[in-house]
Amino acid sequence: MVYQGVLKKMMTENAEEIQYYLDMKSDFLNMNQLINKEIALSFVTYECLNCHLEKKIYRQGFCQSCFFDIPQAADWIMRPELSKAHLDEEDRDLAYEKKVQLQPHIVYLANSSNVKVGVTRKQQVPTRWIDQGAHEAIEIVEVPNRYLAGITEVTLKEHVADKTNWRKMLKNDIEDENLVEWRDRLKQYIPEEAMPYFIENNTETNLNFPVLKYPEKPKSLNIEKQKKYKGKLVGIKGQYLIFEDETVFNIRSNEGLVVSIEL
Repeated sequence: MVYQGVLKKMMTENAEEIQYYLDMKSDFLNMNQLINKEIALSFVTYECLNCHLEKKIYRQGFCQSCFFDIPQAADWIMRPELSKAHLDEEDRDLAYEKKVQLQPHIVYLANSSNVKVGVTRKQQVPTRWIDQGAHEAIEIVEVPNRYLAGITEVTLKEHVADKTNWRKMLKNDIEDENLVEWRDRLKQYIPEEAMPYFIENNTETNLNFPVLKYPEKPKSLNIEKQKKYKGKLVGIKGQYLIFEDETVFNIRSNEGLVVSIEL
């Protein structure tokens, strides 16, 4: 069987073992069913996730012209502290910015390669943690807009990491941490504006990824350059496919590439 479509991040379901789904336009693949099977990946072309034209992907699945124009790629996406919709100020599209920014946001701690702080919309819990390959996570504050979450993250990342070491995460070179203790330890650094939204009593969420074998020395597949790859899928963690020969392929960072998958 051969499936072809433009890559978008895998959809997930937090079950006893996380379930992964890949939308290939006319087909919907449950990737868990492909674990322990050989699959072949081939690069076909490009398709911008916004304009859907066959244009080389610049960043985040968008062509260069879309990336610098659409609100989905504005700076506040990666740096929530730059959000301005709560001030009624437009960046690229005020209606879109109000829709996304003026809703409940979570500042959280997640442990994927180390304990890190992050921000996500409340409706993206626990999806965001799954995408980062975190095996445990906990909410710290729940605020009414993206700006408050952003300034809280900026303050907390002076005391805790805000990046994931993807190699360490994929090797499963991790230690369990008491995230409740981390939450309580960091409380003193929360900005005054966000302190009323501190979550006093909650427990950490644990996540179980479908991996038969973790790579000791993960090597990243550049399908755009290599064109073709074939290997046995032995696991999925975060947005990475893990193969038996220790090759790993990040679906999220390859959004906008049209590929074929042969089973």
